[in-house]
Amino acid sequence: MMSTAKVSIVRAYDYDSAQLYSAVETSIKLIGGLGAIVKPGSKVFVKINHLSPPSEAERGIVTHPAFVEAVLELLKRAGAEIIAGDDIDSDAGDGFQISGIRQMCEKAGVRLINLRETGFVETSCEGHFLKKVYMSSTVLEADVIINLPKLKTHSLTVFTGGVKNMFGVIPQGLRTRFHAEYVRNEDFAHMLTDVFSVAVPHLTIMDGIIAMEGEGPADGKLRRVGVVLASRDAVALDAVATRIIGGNPLDIYTTRYSDERGLGVGNVDDIEVVGERLEDVVVADFRLPASAFSLLRGRVPGFLRRFLQGQLTVKPWVIEKQCTLCLACEKICPSGAITMSDRTAEIDHDVCIGCMCCHEVCRFHAITPRRPLIGRIMYSFANIMTKLRTRSA
Repeated sequence: MMSTAKVSIVRAYDYDSAQLYSAVETSIKLIGGLGAIVKPGSKVFVKINHLSPPSEAERGIVTHPAFVEAVLELLKRAGAEIIAGDDIDSDAGDGFQISGIRQMCEKAGVRLINLRETGFVETSCEGHFLKKVYMSSTVLEADVIINLPKLKTHSLTVFTGGVKNMFGVIPQGLRTRFHAEYVRNEDFAHMLTDVFSVAVPHLTIMDGIIAMEGEGPADGKLRRVGVVLASRDAVALDAVATRIIGGNPLDIYTTRYSDERGLGVGNVDDIEVVGERLEDVVVADFRLPASAFSLLRGRVPGFLRRFLQGQLTVKPWVIEKQCTLCLACEKICPSGAITMSDRTAEIDHDVCIGCMCCHEVCRFHAITPRRPLIGRIMYSFANIMTKLRTRSA
């Protein structure tokens, strides 16, 4: 059994720079301090969470610039050589400029890169599916990887945190291909865990101040959770974050598989939580995505699974009046299920693989995940039962 992991929870209610710096500094001190991880002169890569298409920080889609700035200031004081970045689509303009990350990095005097600028290197991977993968050369050359995920739900994987944030260190084209190849939630999570195994971060600090609930990671509702989480174990951090939003950590496949492979600790009972008490920060009515209860499929008799598959499967649907024909969904779709008519995007659900890439990239809220009526009733019932279980835990 892996030794107990440690995760810190510190309160921070907004992005005020002074309060935030103190909260981030405290969160790292509680798990042993930055000096135990970063030595003077260390090459440090800071992996932010910066989805395409471009969006302002206030939409809660990206790691907030003020949060990143607090981490960068601490690293500068530690004498690190810092590069911050992510792999983002550049077709829609400078996404880093729109989010405010670029201005913040210029102010801090820290180099910011789009990972495609420095290229990717074929790297061996002893994964469940992947035996090799193209990995950012900047990540591979770093002495220390610091991972800054945003606390959000995800319409495919239920939860996106420290493990899934490392998916961004491989090329976008490869990420799109993997969406098409690994369609089942379980398979996609195995692939994500494969990628994570090649680039396990040395420190993960989560922006859980303003989180996203519902159909994240780009079109959910903002929810003030008011916490900063830090750990040297990204898997343990994800487990604690999942419990905070009312989920069962081992129901999240990336957490379960990472735990099973010895990449981190996924069982909250084996995690030492320091700072705030976990039970004091749980958000009992946090709204999980519809996909959260598709996991129930594997827990029923076989003769019911086909019916439940149809009822619980979430597919993207176009809200015609909000579609601007921007082509982003058509471009990202890995299965070619989306075409454009004169008025709106159209999705062929016989071809659609349910990866939700279109939902993720639509900045006009024109694509929404939806399931049949019986599935929606089951979702509501399961949601109530999950909250009751969390409260009694």
